[in-house]
Order: sequence, then C-alpha cells, then structure tokens
Amino acid sequence: METGSVTTPFGRRSMTFGMLASQVMAGEIKPDQSVDKWKLFRALCEAKPLLGIGDRALAVLNALLSFYPKNELAQGNGLIVFPSNIQLSLRTHGMAEQTVRRHLAALVEAGLLVRKDSPNGKRYVRRDRAGEVDEAFGFSLAPLLARAEEIEQLAAAVMAERLHVQRLRERITLCRRDIAKLIEAAVEEEIPGDWQGLYREFRDLIEGLPRSPTTAQLELLLDELTALRTDILNRLEIRVKSTKQRGNADYIERHIQNSNPDSTSELEPSFDTKQGAMAEQDKGREAETLEEGRGETTHPARQEESRQSGGRNDGGGLKSFPLGLVLQACPEILAYGPDGVIRNWRDLMAAAVIVRSMLGVSPSAYEEAANVMGPENAATVMACILERGGHINSAGGYLRGLTRRSEKGEFAIGPMLMALLRANAPAGRKVG
Repeated sequence: METGSVTTPFGRRSMTFGMLASQVMAGEIKPDQSVDKWKLFRALCEAKPLLGIGDRALAVLNALLSFYPKNELAQGNGLIVFPSNIQLSLRTHGMAEQTVRRHLAALVEAGLLVRKDSPNGKRYVRRDRAGEVDEAFGFSLAPLLARAEEIEQLAAAVMAERLHVQRLRERITLCRRDIAKLIEAAVEEEIPGDWQGLYREFRDLIEGLPRSPTTAQLELLLDELTALRTDILNRLEIRVKSTKQRGNADYIERHIQNSNPDSTSELEPSFDTKQGAMAEQDKGREAETLEEGRGETTHPARQEESRQSGGRNDGGGLKSFPLGLVLQACPEILAYGPDGVIRNWRDLMAAAVIVRSMLGVSPSAYEEAANVMGPENAATVMACILERGGHINSAGGYLRGLTRRSEKGEFAIGPMLMALLRANAPAGRKVG
C-alpha cells in the first residue's frame, strides 16, 4: 500500500516545487473519494488546452489508465501503476520509447502524475504473502483523483468557450450575408449613396481577421459588422419611407384618374355574346402567345378585338379592360388575392405585388410599368406574365421590355388577353 510520504525522483532528474505541490495535493484525497477513470479521461481531453498537454501525452495517459485494474479511481484500490516503457509503447500503438518518456515527463510537469521511483529507478511491485500489494513503484494517479473536480470544471469552461465561439461565427456569417445582400440590392435599385465605399469598408473588416482569430477578435469583428449593418439599414429605411410617401401620393392620383368606378368583378353584359363571335373570327390563331402584343396597335383586326372586348383608354394611350375579362383570361392570379378571391381592382393590384415578388421582378421595374401603363394595366400585365410564367425566362426583363414598347406606343394588352382567353377556353375554367 501507499505510504503517503514525499518521494524524490531517481537519477539526474531534479525535484521541483510543482512536484512537491502535486504530492501534497495527492495526500489530501478523502478516503471515500472516487471517480470513473474513463469519464475523467474524457474531461481531460476537453480540458487539454487549459492544462498545457497535447494529444500524444493524452495517448500515454490513456495507456497508463488501461493498466489500472479498476474502473473507479479510489484510494482504497491503490493508485500506482507500474508498466514498463516497452509495455507503454505497445499500448500507444508503437510509440517510440523516447517519445513515451518525454510525454510521461510532460504529464508529471502538468501535475497529472506523480513519480514514485524505486531505489534503482525501476518500476515494480512488492507483494505480501497473501498476494496483496505491499508497496509499488511507478506512477501515481493520485493527482488525477485529487484534481477531478477541477478538471471537470476546466472541461466545462472549454466547452462553453467553444460554444460561444461557434455562436460568434454564426452571427458573423449572418451579418456578412446581410451586409452583402443589402448593398447588392441598393446598387441594383440604384439607390443614391456611397455603396462602393461601404463595400470596401466591409471587405476591409473581413480581410483584417487573422486565419486563427481569438475570441476577443471575433467579438470585435461582430460589433463592427453589426454597426455597419445598422448603418446600411438606416440608409435604406430612410429611402423606403420617402419612396413610400411619394409612391402613395402618386398612386392615389393615378388611381383617381385611371380607375373606372363602374367596374365590378362581374363580366360586362355585352361580353358573353360578343366573345362567341370573336372565337369564330379567330379560329386558326390558337398558336399566338403573349408576344402578340408586338406592334399590334396599328393592325385593324386587333383594334376591333380591343373595341369589342370593352377596352378603354388608360394612361399613355394604353387601353385597359374589364376586370372580369382579365380574371377569365388569367385565372392563376386569383390564388394570390385576399382570401383567394379578387373582387375589385384594388384586390388585383395587391395580388400583382405578391406575384411580382414571387417572380423576382424588382420593385423599380414594376413601379416603372405602373407609371407608364397605369396601375391597373401594370397589374393586368403581371397577371398575364404569371399565366404564362413557364414560357418566360426572366419576368423582370420581359416586363421592362413591355414597358419600353408601351412608351413608344408599340404595345397593346388586348391581343395578349385574347390569346390567353382562347388558350384557357377549352378547359372550361371559370372565375368567381
């Protein structure tokens, strides 16, 4: 059994104050104190950055623990193991004996082991007549038992720090994404501001971070990125508020000028009878697509279609059509109205805004279309684009093209609606 006396190292190895402190601490173990050796070893693996030991030293300690016969480290079981360097080399998967000795010295220096050297420096055990261990010379695991609570606290601190760093990195990633996309949106929408300067500031912050940053450096970077993101958001919010105020005034004025107060969600009375006549006149033209609008304002047949379908002049000389006709030609837009129903032009324009966002049409493109065509016609065109979305590669580019043609007087909505109306007629789809 262990005598508990202080021992000095064999040979040329000198005695240090740290070795003395480890032996004194090992002598203060409570008689009933015990700990699972493998649970403690896992805590050691977590706490190794704070203990100043490396992976290979832990491999040697793992080998030493494998020579301890019990799973529970306890004073009553004896705490000294005495394998030779050859045996340790085998259990560390062939680690060189010189390397084993070096890492044993590192474990002693870290205060995790205590040497109990024999008079000749060899490791062995002396047993009594009953076969019980009388005295053993080797490495004492007592410091592990004495420091078990400390080691577990260090492991918890390391895990908490790792989690903190992980969350810092996640928040930095989100900030980086937000800043990059907000600047990109501002540039795309041509919002006034020194966006290039803000982007350079953003890149300088990111590129100034070391390859292996400390926690303090990550915290500082997060604070700087958060401040930059707040600055960008403030600039954009000011722009959004000013645009909203100006846009509401323009929208109300255009709506008063262009809206027909007599329009309802039902079809015009004359539409049902005239539609049958038009279907007879237009046989053989089923293959026409949305592109029928190109240059049709001067074609007599198209002008007659617009006249017969009840079209009226809107802003820019563009004709607008009854809401019922629009919904019959473009039934897909109904799903985006309030509660899945479109009762009036206001509902259609609200649905068009949702569809615009869904199809990736920029706010500026839609606003330009509303300014040129009028808000009702812009909503009608969005409904038509939605109806033929599978045949249009870029909804935003297509809308801008129609807006430019409308400015030149080269675009009419009537042929577009007629083509969709004929395409949907065989399926017997209804609006309501």
